[in-house]
Amino acid sequence: MSENTTEVLVGGAVLAAAIGFAVFALQSTGFAAGGGGYPLHASFRSLEGVNVGTDVRLAGVKIGTVTGVELNPETYRADTTFTVTEGILVPDDSAVVVASEGLLGGNFVEIMPGGSPFFFEPGAEITDTQGAVSLISLLLKFVSGGDAQ
Repeated sequence: MSENTTEVLVGGAVLAAAIGFAVFALQSTGFAAGGGGYPLHASFRSLEGVNVGTDVRLAGVKIGTVTGVELNPETYRADTTFTVTEGILVPDDSAVVVASEGLLGGNFVEIMPGGSPFFFEPGAEITDTQGAVSLISLLLKFVSGGDAQ
């Protein structure tokens, strides 16, 4: 009887660990149910290091999540959709930048607010964007004396 109890306890522990990993995976990929928000769109030349679930930040504070990324076959740009938390109004002259957390950190989408008294409506497109800067290409330019493209 004690052998059967041990098997049940070990099976329960394995099941609990599997459920914990599943919850973590859903949260880290952006599939977890979160608070509401409104969508905004932007198109980037380079979206290196940004995927669905990547943070959207303003002044270093997470205010949203990237919800969609796809290549536009006509412009060859990365069309991106992201949500912004309800109640946070983004001025309509703001810029969106792909920023890095540091030399070894990951990338995130940062909103650089403008000074306009008017705000983006849900579903609007932000046209002032700056894509990711490739560290490898910067190093190649430095090593070659700045002539490399």
